[in-house]
Amino acid sequence: MHRHTNLAEALMDRAMLCAADEALVYPAEGGGEQRIGYAALDAHARAVSAWLRARDAPGRRVLLVLDPGPHAAAALLGCLYAGAVAVPVPAPTASRTEAERTAAIAKDAAVDLVLTETAHATETSRRLSLVGRTGITCLAVDGLSPHAHPAPYAPAAPHTRTAPHTASDTRTAVPDTTPARTTPDSLALLAYDAGPATAPRGALITHGNLLAAMSALCQALGTGRRSRIGGWLPRHHTPGLIGQLLHPLWLGATAVPLPVRPHLADPVAWLHALSRHGITHTVAPDTCYARCAAEATDEQLAGLDLSRLRTALNAAEPVSAATMAAFHRRCAVAGLRPGALVAGYAPAQAAPFLTAEGRGPVPGLDLRVADPATRRPQPDGMAGEIWVRGPAVAAGHWGRPRDTEAAGGFLRTGDLGIARDGEVRMTGRTHAGGLADSLMVGGMTLHPQDVERELLRCGRPLGSARVFCAGPGTGPLVVVQEVGTAGGSHAALAGLAGRVRECVAEEFGAATGGVLLVRPGTVRRGGSHKVPRATLREQFLRGEVRPLYQDFAPVPPLPREPAAGGVV
Repeated sequence: MHRHTNLAEALMDRAMLCAADEALVYPAEGGGEQRIGYAALDAHARAVSAWLRARDAPGRRVLLVLDPGPHAAAALLGCLYAGAVAVPVPAPTASRTEAERTAAIAKDAAVDLVLTETAHATETSRRLSLVGRTGITCLAVDGLSPHAHPAPYAPAAPHTRTAPHTASDTRTAVPDTTPARTTPDSLALLAYDAGPATAPRGALITHGNLLAAMSALCQALGTGRRSRIGGWLPRHHTPGLIGQLLHPLWLGATAVPLPVRPHLADPVAWLHALSRHGITHTVAPDTCYARCAAEATDEQLAGLDLSRLRTALNAAEPVSAATMAAFHRRCAVAGLRPGALVAGYAPAQAAPFLTAEGRGPVPGLDLRVADPATRRPQPDGMAGEIWVRGPAVAAGHWGRPRDTEAAGGFLRTGDLGIARDGEVRMTGRTHAGGLADSLMVGGMTLHPQDVERELLRCGRPLGSARVFCAGPGTGPLVVVQEVGTAGGSHAALAGLAGRVRECVAEEFGAATGGVLLVRPGTVRRGGSHKVPRATLREQFLRGEVRPLYQDFAPVPPLPREPAAGGVV
């Protein structure tokens, strides 16, 4: 592939060369597969691009609200072809916190257009109206024929449009199908991966970042034209969006995007998907591999074939050497190759994986471990915050241009790590230095204030709560929850603990490791003062929290020491 100035040119060239090949394989209902070729995907993406360019979309922010699958791929490629800035968010669910986050992202990014599906158009319009983003034109991508293009669009007067309008125009004006004129410095994505629901932060990912990431991913994962790259990582975050969708399409390989929640909830089902779809390269967090090693039975493994798996990257959390060994031992019977499981490091602000054990350094990558308070480099063996800069790293965050200036051009990841013998190992998350609190649970980023706010909505007798991880910003999730009655029976308290677990699971898709029900005044003192999370976590670890009732679910043990991988 010759040198390109933007990712759109590279994707269009690849689609032309691989027109007859399989671009996407998506699990269909009933256990089958939906297969999309490069020619069909490219035609659909060009139709989306034409619709966007008819609305003067180059350089404007476009909200993408779609389920993973062929329509999401066509929408993303259409944005890149049109020179628009894609702002991906999850498809609507029953989660109120997720709805708040989508609305806050739409407001923060000041989105101008929306790409969605017919099933989500009404709910998407409602979410936009929550933050006053009315009058936005919306396209249901599944209603747009890949072989028909909309006529040029003349916007109506502002007062005539009071709600987002869903368009499914199929008029046949001949569009300009060449890629929009974008440069390596042109913004391609706003990746909202950090910040609570009420104050999200969008990483600025340029076409140059994406092009640099493609080569780096080849080196880190060992991918090629014959690869089948897939997994359940969310497609609105960079590892899933770039690593498991854009990268295989750039290669001319096959992308296999799996639904998130079913495979997140049941890692053994993920192993079955790897086998069934012949996936050769995948990525998952340490928790997922640990659960597979602990939960997969001999009967479940007997019918699996993992021999085609070339690289299974363990990233998005601190990597446990014990997990690496246990997963390999457990899955060897299913044909897992020695060396297929590789530790890696993937900060949310990069595009998307920076390191993989034994695969060599990423060209141009510069990492530093610094004290998050003083911002001074730490000596070997001392914990600090991992800072990164390089061609595949975001230049900062939307609306926050000074993010990298104070750090000498480095982007602060919020990840804790240590430097040792020329390597950097991720160990957890830091909340110091003015960074927003965030927790890594099962490979997902949770913001404790979001969880605490949702628990408060559950009503009496549940009151204020504090949420933290047993490890340093990672590991089993612990909820210390005040209850308004101290005289409840054991069965009643057990029911309340179950209610807490159910709320966290339904709202955030996360498992709760421990629930401690405590008396009023434990979390909130003096009526308005909440005990700091760090203080309550230390009290919990020292055994000083006196619960009325406690319930701990069986979870994989916390890693004592990160594996040598996941590092430079």
